[in-house]
Amino acid sequence: MVTTSFQVTSFRPPAVAVAGSSGGASPSGAGSPRRSAAGLLALGLAVIPLLLSSLPATAGMLDTVKQNPALARSLCEQFKQLNASGQSATSKESIARVAASQGLSTIDAEVLTTYVIGLHCPDVR
Repeated sequence: MVTTSFQVTSFRPPAVAVAGSSGGASPSGAGSPRRSAAGLLALGLAVIPLLLSSLPATAGMLDTVKQNPALARSLCEQFKQLNASGQSATSKESIARVAASQGLSTIDAEVLTTYVIGLHCPDVR
């Protein structure tokens, strides 16, 4: 009977550096991209709840336009007037006016503008 044995002495899975960990970086700087990736992941995980918290407000705002077509028509007329004067309905200035008139944040006003143009006045630019 022949007995064979194998010995693995140096296999280790690569270490994943976490932002703020005290692991040493290799001389070639290979640890740096891992730290950056971990930092981006942590940032992404921190931002997700902020984005999700605004979804109900955005959905409610869009429902208001769905249930009030007169509001959509009014906004379309304003956008057409802007176009007639050579201005874009999606310009920063136009979005700021919509935000002020509807009591919205700039981001919500941009979503509302895009929604209204897409559904009610696709000829507006």
